[in-house]
Amino acid sequence: MMRAGLALIVAVVLAGCGGTRAPMSDPKGDEVVVMSSNFADAKPTDWPGRSPDRYPVHGIDLSRFQTQVDWPTARANGVNFAFIKATEGGDMVDPMFESHWRGAGAAGVKRGAYHFFYHCRPAAEQARWFIRHVPRTPGALPPVLDMEWTPFSPTCTLRRDGATIREEARIFLDIVERHYGQRPMIYTTVDFFRDTELWRLKGVEFWLRSVADHPHGVYDGTAWTFWQYTSTGLIPGIAGKVDINVFAGSHQAWAGWLAQRSL
Repeated sequence: MMRAGLALIVAVVLAGCGGTRAPMSDPKGDEVVVMSSNFADAKPTDWPGRSPDRYPVHGIDLSRFQTQVDWPTARANGVNFAFIKATEGGDMVDPMFESHWRGAGAAGVKRGAYHFFYHCRPAAEQARWFIRHVPRTPGALPPVLDMEWTPFSPTCTLRRDGATIREEARIFLDIVERHYGQRPMIYTTVDFFRDTELWRLKGVEFWLRSVADHPHGVYDGTAWTFWQYTSTGLIPGIAGKVDINVFAGSHQAWAGWLAQRSL
């Protein structure tokens, strides 16, 4: 059975239930306010296992497709964190990144940036591109490397072997870690994770996509920090559909994780 657990995540997965506004203090003494989620889903799932609403800390990821966001409203309705697309490949910057970054920060949403990996450019080049466009912002969440297959890309449908993919991931993670001072996380999908054996990467926290079942079964027990459970979420303050995610633990675990893993 595949295992990619980290000691931190084992401690984190003490998931709490709740639905209230919960101010906590992290170990540094900073207040961490968790807002209860007030979300809907355009295509709701009848969850066969543990459902996302059993986790108290919810958030989103977004890109240019979510144009203008009323961040204070989104925050008040349960957006506790946001992973924002910054870059792709070695020559693309998401045109909404700066606006989303500023808006989320002003509203008190914990924010992080992600890079969409392009399989036809060297990882080192992509890491430098990300660093060029994402500021080192105090309190930011860890950077994220988004790795998935791109069968519908107009320019690159390359599918390299797992060993090559893992080495490219390692190069990107190492360069970005040296710049920002903390290890990036990896976001991925079920097919990519299995095809490339990403669990073989050491010292990596995972953000996993699973829209029909709990990731514990889908990813063979691999530890995760964030779970993307829908791409059809409906949230006040955000026009149209949006990806929704949960954090793996309780309110207290969230405060502790932020103290260790935010910039």
